[in-house]
Amino acid sequence: MCKTSLSMSVPLYQAKAEFFRTLGHPGRIRILELLSEREHAVHDLLDRMDIEPSNLSQQLAVLRRAGLVSQRRHGGEVLYSVGVEEVRDLLLAARRILLGLIEDRDLLKPELGGAAAAETSSAPGLESSDASSPVPG
Repeated sequence: MCKTSLSMSVPLYQAKAEFFRTLGHPGRIRILELLSEREHAVHDLLDRMDIEPSNLSQQLAVLRRAGLVSQRRHGGEVLYSVGVEEVRDLLLAARRILLGLIEDRDLLKPELGGAAAAETSSAPGLESSDASSPVPG
């Protein structure tokens, strides 16, 4: 999502979809997580991420074009920071959503495990050791 695309007349749902596509890369999410803590120079980000320098540069450029990351020069370094403070809130909201989904799934595991075991133990040709093996979920 670039800043100019929002100035055009597009439906809000389309602008949101483009925004989430911009966030749809694990490297970009990790960059935003790190920048939510504090400003970082490129070498700091490289030290804290498993990413090639060229790929980091590419992902930073995408985030900069979208306006989600800003940069400034300090001495001989370029420091990157979150360009929109609400990004922190969005990352926290995503964490809460994921934790809730995991908790819901964990609550269902006993029920799903019991039902799966009952179904496989009644299936013809399966031995009891097969029925007790965990079902991937």
